[in-house]
Amino acid sequence: MTEPRPDDQSDPNAIDVALMLRAGKGEEEAFQELVERHQQAVVGTVAKMLGGTNEAEDIAQQVFIRLWKSASRYTPSAKFTTYLFTIARNLVFNEARKRQRRKTHSLDEQEDDWHQQLADSDEIQPDIQLLQGELRRAVDKAIADLPEKQRLAVVLRRYEEMPYEEIADVLELSVSAVKSQLFRARTSLRESLQRFLDD
Repeated sequence: MTEPRPDDQSDPNAIDVALMLRAGKGEEEAFQELVERHQQAVVGTVAKMLGGTNEAEDIAQQVFIRLWKSASRYTPSAKFTTYLFTIARNLVFNEARKRQRRKTHSLDEQEDDWHQQLADSDEIQPDIQLLQGELRRAVDKAIADLPEKQRLAVVLRRYEEMPYEEIADVLELSVSAVKSQLFRARTSLRESLQRFLDD
C-alpha cells in the first residue's frame, strides 16, 4: 500500500495519515505538526464536554500523549480524526465519571469563564454583554446536562462539523443511533432554552 503524500493539500485526511505514519517511525516533527493541526479542536471539544477550560488543556495533552504512544501501532483503517476523537472520547468520559463520583462540578469555574467571556468583548454594550453572557451560560449548562453520548454527538456535529458517519465511528454507534441521539439532545436543549427562544 502506498503511503498518502503529506503534500496533497486537497485531502486533509491524507496529510494526517501520512504524518501519523511518520510519527509511528519516531519522527517527532511529524507528530508536532499533527498536534498543531488538531490541538484547537481537541481542546475545544474537551472544554465543551467538561463544562469549562480549566482542565481542558491537561486532558487534551493526555489525548496527544496517548496518540504518540499508539503511533507505532497505528494503521489507517478509519479517518484519522475518528481515531483521534475516539481517544478524546475515552479520556473525557473517564474524567466525567470521576467528577461525578467526586461531585466536584463547581459553579465558581462557570462564573470565572463567564467573566472571561465578557472581558473579551468590551466593544459590545454592557446590557447586550450581559444578555449574551447569560445565553452562553444557559447553552453551556444545557449541553453539560445532556447524557455523555448525546453531549459528544452535539459537540462533534455542531462545533467540529463532523459527518454522521464519523460521529458514529467515534461513539461506536450506528448512523441511525447517532441521529436518534442528536434528535433527543436537540429536544432537551430546546426545552432547556425555551425561555430564550420565547424572547
